[in-house]
Amino acid sequence: MHPYIEAARPRTLPAAIAPVLVGTFAAATPTSGLRAERALLALVVALALQVAVNYANDYFDGTRGVDTEARTGPRRAVASGLIAPAAMRRATVLALTVAAGAGLALAALAGWELLLVGALAILATLGYSGGPKPYASIGLGELMVFLFFGVAATAGSAYVQDERLTLLPLLASVPMGLFAVALLVVNNLRDIPTDRAVGKVTLAVRLGEGRTRALFGALLAGAYLSLGPMGRATDTLWVLAPVVSIPLAMRAIATVRRASTPRELIPALQATSMAQGVYALVLVSALVLARTLGEGVGT
Repeated sequence: MHPYIEAARPRTLPAAIAPVLVGTFAAATPTSGLRAERALLALVVALALQVAVNYANDYFDGTRGVDTEARTGPRRAVASGLIAPAAMRRATVLALTVAAGAGLALAALAGWELLLVGALAILATLGYSGGPKPYASIGLGELMVFLFFGVAATAGSAYVQDERLTLLPLLASVPMGLFAVALLVVNNLRDIPTDRAVGKVTLAVRLGEGRTRALFGALLAGAYLSLGPMGRATDTLWVLAPVVSIPLAMRAIATVRRASTPRELIPALQATSMAQGVYALVLVSALVLARTLGEGVGT
């Protein structure tokens, strides 16, 4: 695999795609009135930011000595010498430039207030691992992931369709954010030994292995419990259809619960990502079907 593709961490990209899809189809605008160019731009922004945060994390953790040979999981490009630090820094800037360009075009179409959200997202991308006090190292990574890859990505994708905030996208942003946080929690659980050794105090390091495993299960449970408020708000049972992805979530929870080594946690990432993808696709299909049948939804 090409080093820059590997460093982009392709397996994390569905976490950027899912909230955009859900937000776009949760918008109050009927599916027939979908503004495809806005949806595409929102997708480019989300993907570019996801790649940028992965590149930035690789760069900052690699240059600060956070990523060491003792770390388990996919190799990091800078730490392993695949990509020089300066080249990774340029790649990060390029990814942020793509996100900013798409965001600027989106703001011109849907409202200049989006520029503030975009600026905050870029700062959050760099602040995750960079700066004098990276917030990932003080236990705030999960909160920021929930806000930007959950609430902002989902509700924002609906906003560019409707040019207003409505209830359903806000409700739908909760499970998308919880899935995104769950992915981060698995990563941080796997990295507890090496993070603790280099002084990176993530939330998982603060909680310890037992409570972090419990947190992971609670996050996935919360994603499915979130379907209740959505069903009530939309007045249709179709939005409960994402429960079909529960077996994937249960597989992830079981893997996290029984894993005794960091390497054994790696399959949980794939299962969690698949659960989120199926959840999102089924939810989108349910919303389209409900509107086609003339049921509620437009909330």
